[in-house]
Amino acid sequence: MSTSKSKATPETRCGFIALVGLPNAGKSTLMNNIVGAKVSIISKKPQTTRNRILGIAIEDKTQMVFVDTPGIFKAKKTLERAMVGAAMESIAEADIVVHIVDASRKNIADINGPIIQRLEHDKPKRCYLVLNKIDQMARQDLLARATEMNAVYDYDQTFMISGLKGDGVQTLVDDFAETLPNDVWHYDEDEITDMPMRMMAAEMTREQIFNQLHEELPYDMYVQTEEWEEFDNGSVKISQVITVQKDSQKAIVLGKGGARIKSLGQAAREELEEFLERRVHLKLFVKVQKNWADGAEIYQLMGLQRPS
Repeated sequence: MSTSKSKATPETRCGFIALVGLPNAGKSTLMNNIVGAKVSIISKKPQTTRNRILGIAIEDKTQMVFVDTPGIFKAKKTLERAMVGAAMESIAEADIVVHIVDASRKNIADINGPIIQRLEHDKPKRCYLVLNKIDQMARQDLLARATEMNAVYDYDQTFMISGLKGDGVQTLVDDFAETLPNDVWHYDEDEITDMPMRMMAAEMTREQIFNQLHEELPYDMYVQTEEWEEFDNGSVKISQVITVQKDSQKAIVLGKGGARIKSLGQAAREELEEFLERRVHLKLFVKVQKNWADGAEIYQLMGLQRPS
């Protein structure tokens, strides 16, 4: 962990803000909106975020370190249990816990029950309710949603936002800037994430797999950057391996005559070039490795603890 020497005075504030919620509640969209860059991949599919991702933003003299956690759901597989475990741990560690709720859904108190139970168990220092996606519902229904949620948990504050459109987000950020503890900044002021570039590149490719394969998506896949070669002209060559568990899944990723992987590679390359602001040569390979999710090294690469 690096510590900024510039602007790191007793007058500064710094703290960790954990974003928790059900899958597809809008955690990654909100964090990317505040950070001002895509540091966490986004998909309409649940379980897109697998590990805890830090997004770093500055508001006046406050450095806000956001922890985008995997959505909390009923986990069955070992990897899923590790993902949920990472989200749960963030609740106890954060200075502020933000419970993001999709306000457009019905029975939100019931479906968020497991998260509320965890909040009651861990008793976070501060916990905010953020009703997200308010652009998708009638305004007159929002108060009822807020009342429903505050009846089952004593939130410190309630905010109503659209993480996608930015409505209400600045009010939330202003509160963070005034509430986080006085502390030196933990990261350099030009850092927006602690994620290594190799992992960031792999995540961008995985996002394209989620977006393009739709219902055919093989959830049991993993993307890893194996080579990263810098050239004198400023461009970079990136080689990545997409690991799946079955031959049938490999066929889906490759597509007929290799058309799908070509499309995936082009979309991921464009995302990478925009993020890195330079020319990218991207090579994608697909391999089959049965039960890859059982390997301890996978959890280490993702920054997760493998459940016993």
